[in-house]
Amino acid sequence: MSLILTTEKITKKFKSKVAVNEVSIHVERGEVYGLIGRNGAGKTTLLKMLANLSYPTSGTYTLYGENGESKAQMMPKIGVLIEEPGLFPNLNALQNLKAKALAFGVHNDKYLEELLTFVGLGYVGKKPVKNFSLGMKQRLGIAMALVNSPEILLLDEPINGLDPQGIAEVRTLIHRLVTERKITIILSSHILDELAKVANRYGIIHDGVLLDEATNAQLESKCKPKLILRTSDPDKTRALLSSMGITQFSYLEGHFEITERVDEGGAISMALAKEDVETLEMRKEGQSLEDYYFSLTGGNQNV
Repeated sequence: MSLILTTEKITKKFKSKVAVNEVSIHVERGEVYGLIGRNGAGKTTLLKMLANLSYPTSGTYTLYGENGESKAQMMPKIGVLIEEPGLFPNLNALQNLKAKALAFGVHNDKYLEELLTFVGLGYVGKKPVKNFSLGMKQRLGIAMALVNSPEILLLDEPINGLDPQGIAEVRTLIHRLVTERKITIILSSHILDELAKVANRYGIIHDGVLLDEATNAQLESKCKPKLILRTSDPDKTRALLSSMGITQFSYLEGHFEITERVDEGGAISMALAKEDVETLEMRKEGQSLEDYYFSLTGGNQNV
């Protein structure tokens, strides 16, 4: 894949408050980039700058067109759903789409009807939006963000407040946008478990600072479960682990770190005992995405 967007020390200050502080992210074409952070971390401010709804105090960002388009040429190719979708409650879904389409010079009712079908609202007819569920409104908001056929879609907390069915519907829609429409998505959320189900790369932001940026594979390596083992005879232990077919281990600072078959601690301990090797310590370590986030930001009070 190739880069479609990068930021270079992008910063936003509001008087004495620094909302986003020298953040540099790298977004690959065709991926879902998850911005992780508690409410007030700076996610929405960053997305607003990328959407050209707010101007950086310092720093910049670059958009990379697949065919060499300039930043100015790429800006109209960004779709935006930040905070709540701006809907006219007394109009129906198609009428709301038409109102948004007028701003982009789009006059294709068939295309707008196809968008409604794509987001799962092809059945709503003339039902006014004020009678929609929250999940339906959110999907309509995504449809409105797709009116200009974007290459990049910015979604700010799209599942916030939704019930489990609404969350599942938006998650499925995100997958389809990437796989079927080849849209790159930058998605902010503080619901880490859900974000982990859709994102390919993460930027962890806290108090306006980017603490870490990692792909799924890199995070998996950081959060990978491991078995910590300390024994009375490291040499015999090393030979025993190898004889058991366990190859993914290392020895450092007086203990082994085993990163495969980590649920077989009992079998390893029994095998060691048969070789007259005493198990001095054995424990399982590992982190979820949530655990890793807490370790960076200082605890669950930050969610």
